[in-house]
This record gives sequence, C-alpha cells and structure tokens, in this order.
Amino acid sequence: MDWHARYTQQAGWTAQIRRYLYEKGGLAKTACVLEPGCGTGAVLADCPAGALHGLDWDAQHLQVAQRAVPRARLVRANAVTLPYATASFDACLTHYFLLWVDAARVLAEMRRVTRPGGVILALAEPDYGARIDCPAELAEIGQLQGSALERQGADPRMGRKLAALFAAAGLQQVTIGVMGGEWSARQFEDGWDLEWAALEADLAGSLPAERLAELRRIDATAWQHGERILFVPTFYAIGWVPE
Repeated sequence: MDWHARYTQQAGWTAQIRRYLYEKGGLAKTACVLEPGCGTGAVLADCPAGALHGLDWDAQHLQVAQRAVPRARLVRANAVTLPYATASFDACLTHYFLLWVDAARVLAEMRRVTRPGGVILALAEPDYGARIDCPAELAEIGQLQGSALERQGADPRMGRKLAALFAAAGLQQVTIGVMGGEWSARQFEDGWDLEWAALEADLAGSLPAERLAELRRIDATAWQHGERILFVPTFYAIGWVPE
C-alpha cells in the first residue's frame, strides 16, 4: 500500500473545507502550527502557516514527510503525550486521525500545547456508521469495513462524536460541520484503484477472495454505469482555547 498516495488522496477530498477552516481559524496569519498524526505530510504540505511542526509514531512516514515538507520540524512521538511545553503553538490540527487514537486524551494534549486564544481544528473525521452505499448490494462493503476498522482499534463513528469531544476539552466558539458529497465518472477514473487498495488492506481475511473480487466487479460496474453512490459522512470541527 502506497500510504503517501493514500494520504494525498484524502487531502484532495478535503482541500476545499481545509481552505475554509484555515481562513476561519486565521492560519494564514498564524506563526506556529502542530499536526499530531501528520503521516507523510500530505496536509502539512499546503498549510499556510509560517512555522510547521508535525508528529507521528511511524518513522517511515516521517521520512516521507520530511522529503515532502522540507521546512517542517518533525518529531517521532505519541500524540497522547505531546513532547512540547504548554502554550507552544498558535494552532493544532488533525486530519483523519482522531478515530485511531484516544481522542479525548489527544485533544486535551492539543489544548495544553496551544496558547490561550489559539485554535484547534479536526479537519476530517469519518462516520462509517452512517455510510450510504448504492446499489444496495454494496452495503456489505461498508459493514465489513466498519468492523475491520474496529478490529484495528479505530472508532468508525468518530465523526458524530466531535461535538461532545470539543465541548469536553473546554474549547470555545466551537463549530461542527459535515462535508457534502459529489459523484462523477471522474472519481472512478482518478481514485478508484487506490480506494480499493485501501479497502482490500482493511478487509484482508474478512471474507473469501472470490467474494471480495465479486464486490469489486459490482462496484466498478456501478461506477461505469453512473449508478454508484458512496457517502461516508465526514465531519470537521474548529474551536478556540479560552484566553
């Protein structure tokens, strides 16, 4: 699995909402930003802040990130115990990350290292519990993927929990939203193979290879005939640390 390609694909999905949230949070004027769970740097690469910091536990991902974002200062560490002094950053952001961790602890740490008046952003958190698949026979894919994510330790319903998590973290002026969906043949042409590579990685061992191949064929046919709808509600949140 080419994880940098996958993370870049995800960053493409959220490009529009990230621009909106960066403007809303004033990140273009922000001096210092941290991304816990920065992965391979796909999001840091176009962050408008002046000073970029990233943290991840995967050393190989950090090597890719350093090449992708040479000016970023990267650290290998665990996001539940951020190795930074209190109030070190003007903003902290995450992207498809909180579902993989103890979100309450990570948000508490993000608040700690963000200065009073600084901003915290969860740019994208999916909710597989509300996934929509059409044609209906493809609903099996969503059910299997949700179960597979749970087995990997993820919370496939993280999106709907952002409001409660940001409230519990004591953030102010919180806004929660959900991204819309759009479907076209272009999506099938541009990203279908990569999407299925990620899906097959998630579903390895969950069902016979023959059934997985059949679902892949049904999915491809539905896209080619203009019949495919796939919607995973993806939530975002922005809030400020009290001054």
